[in-house]
Amino acid sequence: MSARRWVAAVCGVVTAVAAVALPAQAANPIITSIYTADPAPLVVGNTMYIYAGRDEAPAGTSNFVMREWHVLSSTDAQTWTDNGAKASIGTFGWAGADAWAGEVEPRNGKYYWYTSINGNGAGWMNIGVAVGDTPLGPFTDAKGGPLISDSTANSSGLNIDPTVFVDDDGQAYMYWGGYWSPRAVKLAANMIDTVGAVVTPTGLTNYWEAPWMFKRNGLYYLMYAANDTNGCVTNSSYACQRYATASSPLGPWTERGIVLGQVSSTTNHAGIAELNGQSYLVYHTADAPGGGNFRRSVAVDKLTFNADGTIQKVIPTVGGGTGSGTNLGPSATASTSYVSSWESLAAINNGGTPASSADRANLAYGNWPQQGTQWVEYTWPAAKSINKSSVYWFDDDQGIDLPASCQLQYWTGSAYAAVPGQSACGVAGNTENVSTFPAISTTRLRLSITSRTGYSTGVLEWKAFQP
Repeated sequence: MSARRWVAAVCGVVTAVAAVALPAQAANPIITSIYTADPAPLVVGNTMYIYAGRDEAPAGTSNFVMREWHVLSSTDAQTWTDNGAKASIGTFGWAGADAWAGEVEPRNGKYYWYTSINGNGAGWMNIGVAVGDTPLGPFTDAKGGPLISDSTANSSGLNIDPTVFVDDDGQAYMYWGGYWSPRAVKLAANMIDTVGAVVTPTGLTNYWEAPWMFKRNGLYYLMYAANDTNGCVTNSSYACQRYATASSPLGPWTERGIVLGQVSSTTNHAGIAELNGQSYLVYHTADAPGGGNFRRSVAVDKLTFNADGTIQKVIPTVGGGTGSGTNLGPSATASTSYVSSWESLAAINNGGTPASSADRANLAYGNWPQQGTQWVEYTWPAAKSINKSSVYWFDDDQGIDLPASCQLQYWTGSAYAAVPGQSACGVAGNTENVSTFPAISTTRLRLSITSRTGYSTGVLEWKAFQP
């Protein structure tokens, strides 16, 4: 069983490079000095390493620009260090572009880095493998060419997102694939050759991309990105993280549920690891300042297994532009005084990060043709401690406009009252308007919204933060 499968085995001595090590205090996203994506965690001893691609797309562009991979590290999953770029397109002489998702697997005192790369030859994406003597490298091309390419028999519709797992008997397996095309193959003991035929695993309901394989208590798990609207996402342009289990490393698999719902980026790529007895979900969002679908950032949250081996759904914590704390919005039941029949109340707590106040990509709540004061409200089954709220207003440049004013109210147990000590409730467009206040405890939080004369109001996302 490998180090990331809940066994902390030191496979080499790690020497950090102080010149590029940049520590950052905990808050999601965990690193904001650069944009990072497609994280793959690996625990060695008492250190968690996260291997992540770097997003370099300029603001406002709509294509991935990824040329290198960074390694982040932490001994407590709270304070993180960016150890710099440890591999790049230049690591592979046969590569042309696209340093997409990768994962590192230790074996025989070596660390094998499986990556998604666009080669210079025919076809599109390939899977390559680099090798290093420590988790921080240096890494060099281990094979001199692709491990998997479009010419591989029964390869995926898109050969990306490799996840590699070494079982207790020493047999290694690799899963990968995009475009609804999961694939799996056995790896040789040298970790750079395949053994036998590429197979198509069964039972991975609504699979889209980004598999992550591990084993726990004798049970095999495969987490993966799905983009169905059957409880997964509100818009199929986005993705959630589902998981499946099996009694054999090649399946058949049985889908078990959702680990992580829709996040603020359209892509949703995650991994699971255990550090110091606590399991963590490592994933990416678009929550960093200036972030977006092509400017993503890695986040880390605690993950809990139930006694029967099922996984509890993770509710993301939010930092970056709105400060640290857990956004309780996605776990609340939303209600409203009125919602237009063609709009959606689900928009306010579905985890979207709008690009502007006119952005409908992640649905929108609006109350046209109502005017005056309307409200949206969150209800929780038990009292929650809340000390911060943020709202991103919807403005369609037609009947819905930015509000004239707003106020936060909470349920005292018998009536609604204004949240005491709240800072100004902002009504600016194209931004999150943040209100802070001394912590309150309540089962209901209401956002009261007063329109400008002649207009109705709308909301794209409303967040309520637990300290």
